[in-house]
Amino acid sequence: MDVDIISESENPMLHRTDVTFELTHEDATPERLQVRDSLAAKLNKDADEVVIRKLETKFGMRKTVGEAKVYESADHARDVEQDHMLERNKIGVDDEAEAEADAEEA
Repeated sequence: MDVDIISESENPMLHRTDVTFELTHEDATPERLQVRDSLAAKLNKDADEVVIRKLETKFGMRKTVGEAKVYESADHARDVEQDHMLERNKIGVDDEAEAEADAEEA
């Protein structure tokens, strides 16, 4: 899977960069988490700082255009993003699971 950045725009008020990218893939459309990990690696960011908002595969082609929000930190992502987007991108899910496990033990 090849990731090419089409455009980037800074959004300093929300501590993020809005990124539009294009994927070229061999098989079916990759899963959101695979795309997130690949994009994070290309941008030298932690996976928890990248939120994939949209993936749109061109009909009959092996190309997908997507939109992502790349935050300065995972905390900024949790503060700004909606809960369902955090859940889709598996951001903060581990923290909540650990908190629940700690609460059950107490």
